[in-house]
Amino acid sequence: MNLPNALTLARIFLVPIVVVVFLTVEIRTWAIWGASLFLAAALTDLLDGYLARRRRQVTTLGRLLDPIADKLLISSALVSLVQLRIAPAWMVVIILGREFAVSGLRSIAAHEGFDINVSRLGKGKMVTQVAAVVGLLLGHKYGGWVELTAKVLLWAVVFFALISMVQYFREFWSKLDGNIKYRERRRRKAMELRRQMEAERLEVGRLEEVEQVRKQGMGPPT
Repeated sequence: MNLPNALTLARIFLVPIVVVVFLTVEIRTWAIWGASLFLAAALTDLLDGYLARRRRQVTTLGRLLDPIADKLLISSALVSLVQLRIAPAWMVVIILGREFAVSGLRSIAAHEGFDINVSRLGKGKMVTQVAAVVGLLLGHKYGGWVELTAKVLLWAVVFFALISMVQYFREFWSKLDGNIKYRERRRRKAMELRRQMEAERLEVGRLEEVEQVRKQGMGPPT
C-alpha cells in the first residue's frame, strides 16, 4: 500500500463522515466545518494523483479506486444537499446520471479492449462540482453573493456534465466503430488466408494426381 493509494482510501472512508456531518448537525452551525471537511477530502484527489505521478507509483488499484472515490464523495455530498433542500433534485439527477453513463461506457470500452480518455471538460467539471458544493453550503448560511455564485456554479456543473457526456459518447462510438472495423478486417484477412491455403492444398493435390497419372502412363521399363 503506497501513499497515493492510502490517500484514495482515506477519501472513501471520509464519505460517511461527510454525510453524517451534513445531515445530523444544524447546517447554519456546521456550514464552515462541513465545507472545510468536504474540501479537504476533495483535495486528496489532486494530491494522490500528483504523488502517484511524481513517485512513479501509478498502480492498477489506484486507477480503479480513484474514480470510485471521486464519484462516492461528490454523489454523497449532492444527495445530502438535496435532502437538505439546498440543491434542486433535477440538477443532481442529471449530474449523477452522467456519472453512471460514463462509468458504463468505460466498462464497455474496457471489455472491448480500449480506453476512454478523461476530457478537459470532465476535469473542469470535477473542480466546478467541488466549488459548487462548498459554495452552496456557505451560501445557505451567508446568502448574498455567495449563494448566487454557488447557484451559477451548479448550473455550470450541469452544463459541463452534459457537454462532457456528449464528448465521451462521441469518443466511445468512434473508438468502438474503429475497433469493430479492425476486427472485421482481421476476420476477412483470416478468411482470405484460409481460402488461399485451401486453394494451394487443392493445387498441390492436383499436381500430385497428375504426376501419378504421368508415371502410370509411362509404364514399367522394358
